[in-house]
Amino acid sequence: GVTIWTTTQTIHNCRILIGEIFGIPLNKVCVKKVALGGSFGSSIQMNTILPICVALALKAKKPVKLVSTREEDMYDHCRYSMIIKYKLGAKKDGRLVAGQMDVVVDIGAHNIQAYPLIGCMAGWLVDLYKIPHIKYSAKAVYTNKAPACAMQGFGNPQVNFIAQTMMNEIAEKLGLDPIEVELKNYVGLGDVFWGQGPTVRSVIRSCGVEELIKKGSEMIGWRNRGRPEEKKGDIVRGIGMARGFHTSGAGGPLPGEAVDFSGAMIKINEDGTVDVIASLQDMGGGALEAGLRIVAETLGVPLDCVELAPTDTCTSVYDVCLHATRGVYVGGGTLKKVAEQVRQKLLEYASRILGTYPQYLKIRPDEKRKQGIIYAEGISGKEITIREVAATARNKNWGTIAAVDSLRQAQCPPAYTVYFLEVEVNKRTGEVRPVRAVVGADCGTVIDPIYAVAQIHGSFYRGLSYALYEDTRYNRKTGELTNKGFLSGYNILKAPDMPNPDDIQVFFASTYEETGPFGAKGIGEAAINPVPAVVANAIYNAIGVWIRQTPITPERVLKALKEKGGE
Repeated sequence: GVTIWTTTQTIHNCRILIGEIFGIPLNKVCVKKVALGGSFGSSIQMNTILPICVALALKAKKPVKLVSTREEDMYDHCRYSMIIKYKLGAKKDGRLVAGQMDVVVDIGAHNIQAYPLIGCMAGWLVDLYKIPHIKYSAKAVYTNKAPACAMQGFGNPQVNFIAQTMMNEIAEKLGLDPIEVELKNYVGLGDVFWGQGPTVRSVIRSCGVEELIKKGSEMIGWRNRGRPEEKKGDIVRGIGMARGFHTSGAGGPLPGEAVDFSGAMIKINEDGTVDVIASLQDMGGGALEAGLRIVAETLGVPLDCVELAPTDTCTSVYDVCLHATRGVYVGGGTLKKVAEQVRQKLLEYASRILGTYPQYLKIRPDEKRKQGIIYAEGISGKEITIREVAATARNKNWGTIAAVDSLRQAQCPPAYTVYFLEVEVNKRTGEVRPVRAVVGADCGTVIDPIYAVAQIHGSFYRGLSYALYEDTRYNRKTGELTNKGFLSGYNILKAPDMPNPDDIQVFFASTYEETGPFGAKGIGEAAINPVPAVVANAIYNAIGVWIRQTPITPERVLKALKEKGGE
């Protein structure tokens, strides 16, 4: 057999592939879940160096370790770059009537996920606005570059950048407020949502878009933003707005549409503490922390009583992958389902001890005793700790209080974000400095407010980096990546360029997703998708030019200003 430690978003799919490649029975392949830290999509597929390591280990019958250098990482994978041509038709009142999008995607040297990507982009397009007549075409092109793969948003930021800036341009040409145009055209409550592409769909049951737009506009001072021609001097400011969304998982009403289920096991220990065994990965966004909160809330125990056990493919049940902003909605939903089964078994055992019926019992957390207390409401003396129930179950041979199950959500509800951003533009140098932001998010019930706000802050900073700095540059003659140095060559948003966290106001919509755990849905990718567009829209409000390419570098800003002056 072989034991593998690897940074992956899916230990079970990794095991399946290794088994297929080497003809090893899966019970002889053990993939350990290790701290990932960050991936943003690059670890969905199995890394190409892993089978090499496995082959060497099997041949040498010795441990083999391989760690990539930063330069090698830069050649490994990148976000999909693309050229998008987009046309929109609208009536004078701003209502859309037709649209056409043609996309050419650079997939690099290898096809990793080209077909799913262009399928998802069709979904992202029709889920943003109600367009009665729409035509979409896309093709993937091989190039002698680093292979492109999934990255946070999976084509959504690219579609959003084009669509949201064009909608602002339409509003400008028609003399309308962009907010008015957004509210007339957005896909919302009761509409069909085409999740992860054209074959995975559901009906939108929760939508806070209108609340986010109206409240956010008041907080930023939208009506006082002024017009570009009114702003004088070399350094001017502008305010922009952009709206985004992302799916929560890849679930749908038809079971065969996509493999998208999670599994977990939960057991009560003999001292009343709780072990959670789940192969769902966490990339730093807090999906597992939220999952533990869901378990604690469902069981009625203090959060400190719930612990995530070390996990591998031998001790856990199948989970497809951490992707598509599914961590809380699908992974958390699975944990809630399993925890409810454990809770029911707890109540059954407690009813035997207390001499009452399970339906009359409830559980409350006792932080002082660090225990869950099972009690009969309104009956004095009818209570017992979970520790006592677990100990009695052991002593009387009733068995372990545990459950294992899987869940495939039959829906994929969209999470929404609305960004309002103020930027400062230096017309002499072309530099763009984000100043302050108001961000509204609709993720249903907020399971963990600290992590949710952190997700938004982190995605906002990453989105700014994507919008203003990040690019891969190649030597046209040699094909060599010229900015392959992670620290020296590849330009990213740095701490001094980030807006102060105190200047980023975050608020949440008051929505409830009936299909999610305690009303929750996702947030992660929805938080990055509209950032490039809001930067471009804010720049227009400052200097009156549209930038239609990312990254929005000082050179591109100056070129746009020069072309405007030439007109």
